Amino acid sequence: MKIEEAYSLDKSYEEFLRDILIEAYDMRKENGRKNRIKNARFPYKKYLDELQVDYLPEDGRKKFKELKTLNFIDEGRNIILAGNPGTGKTHMSIGLGIDACNMGYKVYFTTIASLINELKESRSDKKLYTFEKRFEKYDLIIADELGYISFDKEGSELLFTFLSLRAERKSTIITTNLSFDRWNEIFNDAVLTAALIDRLTHKSYVINMNGNSYRIKETREWLEKTN
Repeated sequence: MKIEEAYSLDKSYEEFLRDILIEAYDMRKENGRKNRIKNARFPYKKYLDELQVDYLPEDGRKKFKELKTLNFIDEGRNIILAGNPGTGKTHMSIGLGIDACNMGYKVYFTTIASLINELKESRSDKKLYTFEKRFEKYDLIIADELGYISFDKEGSELLFTFLSLRAERKSTIITTNLSFDRWNEIFNDAVLTAALIDRLTHKSYVINMNGNSYRIKETREWLEKTN
């Protein structure tokens, strides 16, 4: 608010100062929200209110309302969205992530492949501890696309350690196209796989996202509207 505007509205000095402080606070709050979304490194914007909930697989529809509260973040609980491609897993996870940013939580999005590469590079540069400490500040990490590539022994062990450090302390959302009985195909270590599944699923939301392709339904609906 400008001084001229305050004079024209016949505002007192106290009212003028209050309005200036409120305006500065609102601007700082909005800039913080935008920065949290930018720093989360989402690959694209997807919002929960754009999600066609009726198109989600049954288990996703049942859990959607509860997840939308974001209580799982305060409780340090994980979410595992497991199912075939195209059923809304990434859309839901990004939507939850953006809502979390809007509510003041610090969020980070990555693919499993990128995360493993970062872990390996940090170990090579002898900065693994620094990397892990940096990630402790995030209230929510979204690790997308578990199951699209397999890992070597080093990658499997690094990912296990990284995710285990967050277990029951900070929330992680994992999307995967593989059922748990097939995780050993990518980790190639039955003992490590069993231990990781045990830690990730403890007190977690494990949501069955197997169903018809969400993307195909959206495309079909769009074509019907344009014809």
